[in-house]
Amino acid sequence: MKFTLQAEDKGSRARAGLLETAHGNIQTPIFMPVGTAGTVKAVHQHELVQDIQAQIILGNTYHLYLRPGLDVLHKVGGLHKFNNWKGPILTDSGGYQVYSLTEVRKIREEGVTFRSHIDGSKHLFTPENVMDTQRVIGADIIMAFDECTPYPCEYSYARKSLDMTHRWLKRCVDRFDSTAPLYGYEQTLFPIVQGSVYKDLREKSAEVIASFNRDGNAIGGLSVGEPAEEMYAMTEVVTNILPKDKPRYLMGVGTPINLLENIALGIDMFDCVMPTRNARNGMLFTQQGIINIKNEKWKDDFSPIEAESDLLVDQVHTKAYLRHLIRSQEILGAQIASLHNLHFYLWLVNQAREKIIDGSFYDWKEKMVKVLGQRL
Repeated sequence: MKFTLQAEDKGSRARAGLLETAHGNIQTPIFMPVGTAGTVKAVHQHELVQDIQAQIILGNTYHLYLRPGLDVLHKVGGLHKFNNWKGPILTDSGGYQVYSLTEVRKIREEGVTFRSHIDGSKHLFTPENVMDTQRVIGADIIMAFDECTPYPCEYSYARKSLDMTHRWLKRCVDRFDSTAPLYGYEQTLFPIVQGSVYKDLREKSAEVIASFNRDGNAIGGLSVGEPAEEMYAMTEVVTNILPKDKPRYLMGVGTPINLLENIALGIDMFDCVMPTRNARNGMLFTQQGIINIKNEKWKDDFSPIEAESDLLVDQVHTKAYLRHLIRSQEILGAQIASLHNLHFYLWLVNQAREKIIDGSFYDWKEKMVKVLGQRL
């Protein structure tokens, strides 16, 4: 993997770059649609390519390990062949999913024991077997196994958790570096900065993560319920320390405004379930603000879903029709809304990239954040 910085904004710390992987190039800043179980919900692969223009998608180690299982993925030759996605893939290590299973998991130095949300069966994730699992899945970018602390979190717990995450990282790196990719192309390991909302812990973690000198770095444990101002403050602390010549990935973030503010702080990569999850519930993100398509006001609004958009479904379907589909729980409603939101997110980061390159990002960002949070 190779990362090249192509432009930097004079009014902020925003950057435009090029990330080269075995399955294609990624122009940053970038948003990565989440395909938890091997698919982006309600979206075909050709739509990801042609309509959304996604450059990279995510898979999740926890979910893919449980279903379809490693035997199936190894037999087919990895997730790229299983889901027929030709571009780059990133896999989350499953740390966040295990963190969310509060009632059915136990965290120890060895790793995490947990019970499957599917059938209650017992499993163990360790830094070593999570690296092996991600080798089998075959993603281009894989994540270290870490503990994601909750919010709020006591300082003493955050500190102990952070130290263990760093010890786990050493084990991840040792296992990753002592094994080979399975399918004939390179994989890259990203460590993850943790530390809750404590400045000294975030600084310590960023320094430790940077010292491993991997090809890219991630920031985890944010967007877990803390106020946006805390997120931005911690992101700024970390980006002050992480090396400028490597991509920075802020995990699980977030709203369109979150994306723009964190791009301004020097973040290059994002993922979040929000555009698809909210779409299925009738929330649309647009260039003018947020639409709850279930509201009565759209019942007889026969204007296009978003006239300014170049997405086909936005032009040929009306707000009234989409409202009808969503309220009727028709599957097509979830499909159209998911396409719309993902297209908007990719449009937004592409616009940010263009503005960084032409030198107008900061002023544009300030105007956009005033608009994007409006409820229409």
